[in-house]
Amino acid sequence: MITKEEVLSEQKQWSDGLLNIGKLYAEDADYKQIATNYLSDLYGFHMGEVFFKPTLASVLQFRLTKESALSYFIGGNSDFDEDNGFALLGWKAVRFENIGIKIEENIAIAMGNYFFLKADNSEVKVEYTFVYKKDDSGKLYIILHDSHFPYNY
Repeated sequence: MITKEEVLSEQKQWSDGLLNIGKLYAEDADYKQIATNYLSDLYGFHMGEVFFKPTLASVLQFRLTKESALSYFIGGNSDFDEDNGFALLGWKAVRFENIGIKIEENIAIAMGNYFFLKADNSEVKVEYTFVYKKDDSGKLYIILHDSHFPYNY
């Protein structure tokens, strides 16, 4: 069974990893390999398709492969022209505000807002739903990532 603490730990790892990719990019270090490792460490692509709907994608907004998720985070893939590298945008911090975490045996669902702190200290609010699943070794992985800006008519 998954615990709430495990979900919160995964969210921290997600945030820390995203910020690290951006930091390495700014330092002209090997951010691409770190981003690939980030996806392997946090997302369950080894268990099958991961449903990935990133915030800043509108043309090819639904992604099912590790390659397409990597493109979203670091850009540079001509198959996904709209991707500029979300992790490379110079975020200073990320904080999750969970509206709820629901646990059903080896699946956990978290929903809420996360806030990305920009260089000018303003925040960008994004709505999200993540679904986590434990693999056979007991490690938690994201199998659904859905994030988008709040509705604005």
